[in-house]
Amino acid sequence: MRIINLTEDTIKDILNDLLKRNPGQYKEYESTVDAILTDVRTRGDGAVFEYTKKFDKWDITPSNARVTEKEIEAAYSSYDQNLIEVMKKAADNIRTYHEKQLVNSWIDTKEDGTILGQKITPIETVGVYVPGGKAAYPSSTLMCIIPAIVAGVSRIVMFTPADASGKVADCTLVAAKITGVKEVYKVGGSQAIAAMAFGTETFPKVDKIVGPGNIYVALAKKAVFGHVSIDSVAGPSEILVIADETADPKYVAADLLSQAEHDELASAILITDSSELADKVSGFVDEFVKRLDRSAIITKSLDNYGYILVAANRDDMFDAANRIASEHVEIITMNPYEDMTRVRNAGAIFLGQYSSEPLGDYFAGPNHVLPTNGTAKFFSPLGVDAFIKRTSIISYSKKALEEACDDIMSFANAEGLSAHANSIGVRFNKGVL
Repeated sequence: MRIINLTEDTIKDILNDLLKRNPGQYKEYESTVDAILTDVRTRGDGAVFEYTKKFDKWDITPSNARVTEKEIEAAYSSYDQNLIEVMKKAADNIRTYHEKQLVNSWIDTKEDGTILGQKITPIETVGVYVPGGKAAYPSSTLMCIIPAIVAGVSRIVMFTPADASGKVADCTLVAAKITGVKEVYKVGGSQAIAAMAFGTETFPKVDKIVGPGNIYVALAKKAVFGHVSIDSVAGPSEILVIADETADPKYVAADLLSQAEHDELASAILITDSSELADKVSGFVDEFVKRLDRSAIITKSLDNYGYILVAANRDDMFDAANRIASEHVEIITMNPYEDMTRVRNAGAIFLGQYSSEPLGDYFAGPNHVLPTNGTAKFFSPLGVDAFIKRTSIISYSKKALEEACDDIMSFANAEGLSAHANSIGVRFNKGVL
């Protein structure tokens, strides 16, 4: 990996490079995505089926578009039972973690008759997109569906691509069964997002779409926002490790590569104040790459977006980390819990040398659907709050409103909205009639 001294100029250059990975930068794909969305909105099933046949190479029809109960049971019965138990453990951890995020409705009353409150209501119908194609992601199935169940969503539908024979990956169906979701459709890509956003003869319209996907899925989600809600527009994966001289360079190198293997656009960055650690990590990276299965992808990822940044001091380390605002941040230092307080912007923080990033991807419980491309500065991980609505409750007695009448009318008149003022004043003989 390239080793660079951390300066104001180098961090600006790196930030500019990382922004090139944002899905919004890929304008050449937008016209294709927009055409698919418009076609599905206009022609419904016919367009969805045509694009599925074109891209996924199988003959989809209304009768086979939905995964059957028999297909789910077949996948479950034939799958490795040990892996099923691992998935169940992960599901329990995910459920336990997200149950702690639940919030309740509340009411606050005052003696003058004022009643204010907040009503929590689960979103009614949620669509979950689970990627397929090059790889299957049962972990994303668990991460997207379980928080929705915890939140109380009444209808959850899942869309995921099928192979050329019309078969969905067994591991994805096993994960769906573990969650209890049975409404699974064999559609992927932009056409799946369009089907969920607009609804067709076969596919239900949803209120919100969540889940990761490729550039076509990301741009489609961005385009349908407003017709439905979405969780985020996810970009390529990224990891940032903050480490000092106490870190084991072998662990740091391994952790960097855990994200670099995702794809050529993944980002892996080490920030350290130890030149010695930087050199050792670079050496271990070279050795690991020789032995790992996805070495070609890893090499391109590191060539494009892999950096070892050597900072002059600890303040510069954490300042750079906050400016990058990575999806995953590992802190492998002498005092990681103390150093955590200096990290303001991160999707997830992993503390200490035995909290490697894949722990969060698969097993620990916190959600692995995280903000990318610097959006951790203002976005949060997927969680229960993504699947609920907050509704304000307001009730005033006559006495309470009369005491506030003049203040409200003054405010309304200051904005030139006399009908607003009249709505209050008419109740106390202060209106226009």
